[in-house]
Amino acid sequence: MKHTGRSLAAMGIISALTLSACGRAGEDTTNGDGGEGSDGPTQVTLWTHSAGNPAELEVYNQIMEDFNASQEDYEVVSESFPQGAYNDAIVAAAASGDLPCLLDMDGPIVPNWAWAGYIQPLEISTEITDALLPTAIGEWDGEIYSAGYWDAALAMFARQSVLDENGIRVPTVDEPWTKDEFDSALVTLQEAGYETPLDIGAEDTGEWWPYAYSPLLQSFGGDLIDRDGGYTTADGALNGPEAVAWGEWFQGLFADGLASNAGTIGNEEFNRDEVALSYTGVWNALDSLEAVGDDLLILPPPDLGQGPKIGGGSWQWGISTACTGAALDGARAYLEFSFDPEYVAAFADKQIVIPATEEGTELSEYFGPEGVLRPFTELTQFAVLRPETPAYAVISTTFETAAKDIMNGADVQSTLDQAVDDIDADIANNDGYGF
Repeated sequence: MKHTGRSLAAMGIISALTLSACGRAGEDTTNGDGGEGSDGPTQVTLWTHSAGNPAELEVYNQIMEDFNASQEDYEVVSESFPQGAYNDAIVAAAASGDLPCLLDMDGPIVPNWAWAGYIQPLEISTEITDALLPTAIGEWDGEIYSAGYWDAALAMFARQSVLDENGIRVPTVDEPWTKDEFDSALVTLQEAGYETPLDIGAEDTGEWWPYAYSPLLQSFGGDLIDRDGGYTTADGALNGPEAVAWGEWFQGLFADGLASNAGTIGNEEFNRDEVALSYTGVWNALDSLEAVGDDLLILPPPDLGQGPKIGGGSWQWGISTACTGAALDGARAYLEFSFDPEYVAAFADKQIVIPATEEGTELSEYFGPEGVLRPFTELTQFAVLRPETPAYAVISTTFETAAKDIMNGADVQSTLDQAVDDIDADIANNDGYGF
């Protein structure tokens, strides 16, 4: 999963896969059985979105080669798709009943695929799933449907020298900046000569918006949907007083010139010292280390009232409902084999993502005890999953539209009220998505 710029890889899959109850995948397909025969191993088909990412694909190919050589009962055969074509391939295969046994998917879409009948409960060893970061597991209706080898994390990048020169306290995981401290630091940095002191990546589009900015909303005390109320409405969560306070603060960043959407996707403005602070992801950390060196600080996001929050949930693996019989046994055997700590560490170091297990972390060059990216492992404690509901596809695009309108000066309350109406209408049109 090579992250290009600031966006999470292939997150656009979410908006394209909104499914209605009438379009659910049938559960009577059997194509996933593969090529079981008396004179050879059972074939287990695997599809991945990683064709455009040689580093990720290299690890997958090594796992498949090792697994196939380790036993004689199963043979995993793979097909990799370019990121842009993967979504269409999955949709077409689901419609024709021709899904592979194993397929990867972005964490936030897991409930939608489970509800739609694309994937079945994972049912691999609980020793594996219990050892994973909570955000590396995809659940629906009380069942685990997917598991991943890594997660990503956002942080605030800064230069130690810049903070020291301007008398700004260096925040820690235990004592992050408060809202007042953060707001004051931005004003101080602007007065010190940074025309736009903060880069939050607002020039990006798609899933970056809910991934990056709904945690700020959650830190204010709002949310994308009422989770405590059973995921049946966004009313009160996305348009209540806390959400409105977030919207007014978010709008103010742009109105006061503290942030801008006129930059370039990535972290180049920070690396060139054109902005003082950058709200960005682990995937940009090595480039910034190369540019800034020991002066780089990897800091937690500010506590805007309810503690620091960051987005959680990245690419994970599941088993389709088309996978049955011996192929299903092989799919589960392969997944259990694939979570060896050495593979988890290899994914992390080749892609610059956070290992999903402690054992993998200890083996990692970058995230292990002496690793230069070790601070990111501490930030995972602040991770919040995007809402685990099939409605997330609509929630995601609706929030992006609303947040962009707010950024551009729209009335905060009425904009959020409209977003709530749109989300609730989708939930109602789909009979509550099973809640």
